[in-house]
Amino acid sequence: MRNDMDTAARPPIGTESEVSIGIEAEVSIGIESEVSIGIIGFGAFGRLIAQHLHPYARLIAYDLAPAPGDWHGATPGSLEEAAACSIVILAVPVSTLQATVEAIGPLLHPGTLVLDVGSVKVIPADIMRRCLPGHVDIVATHPLFGPQSARNGIEGLKIAICPIRGKRVWRIAAFARRVLGLQVILTTPEAHDQEAAMVQGLTHLIAKVLVQMEPLPTRMTTRSFELLMQGVDMVRNDAPEVFQAIEGSNPYSRQVRRRFFDLASTLDAQLEHGLAGLTPALPASRAVDSAPACHDGHPSMPLSKTR
Repeated sequence: MRNDMDTAARPPIGTESEVSIGIEAEVSIGIESEVSIGIIGFGAFGRLIAQHLHPYARLIAYDLAPAPGDWHGATPGSLEEAAACSIVILAVPVSTLQATVEAIGPLLHPGTLVLDVGSVKVIPADIMRRCLPGHVDIVATHPLFGPQSARNGIEGLKIAICPIRGKRVWRIAAFARRVLGLQVILTTPEAHDQEAAMVQGLTHLIAKVLVQMEPLPTRMTTRSFELLMQGVDMVRNDAPEVFQAIEGSNPYSRQVRRRFFDLASTLDAQLEHGLAGLTPALPASRAVDSAPACHDGHPSMPLSKTR
């Protein structure tokens, strides 16, 4: 399929120079006047999108079963109304993305820009490329934050942006960087998922294990342990679909997961045989002989209370 981006005139995707060239090429960095944005899927992340985009556009939000809460300036609408907007953001689980795309395909106007915000990119990019009509532009995105990590604002946080079809990726990158204050990473779906399998895959995997080990100590903790638990707290309340997508819908996650568990098993075996293989285990008969000597030549013994 032809790439509409004119990549021959640009540096490789993902470099800082490419982001700068694309952004500087935009005369206007704001969203066009009178633009409307349809948000399909209005869960926790859909609401976060509305919270930060409502000052810049008219928002119409659709959800099959919306939860009660603040709509952050968005107007509740039907699927048809959301799909009729000039920009459509798909904030649905990866597991329902294809059904959603097939449902909105006939409703999209020529020239509509469609974006997703999923945690994985290879599968969503393929679904959108195959199932959306050829008269719409497509950009796959992954905001590298969620409601918890963005609770104090999104300025300075990161977003991965993958050009799929059309040239308006540069307008999106410019708006994300200049207006929202995000760090923009232009990449491909494949490169994104390779890195995300390590970055997100391991984070969520370790968090799942630690949550299952609770209650964990809260009194005698080190700074490193506290930082670890802060990371756990950032993802512990994520919807189950997020974990399923990160571990099940990323084609590179299984390899990373297997390597992690294999290395952990090897380390466990080494520990069973003596300090991770770094220090050979001493025979019991030599354990006392190896203790540091006191001034009187006798092995050091633990202090005991004087009777």
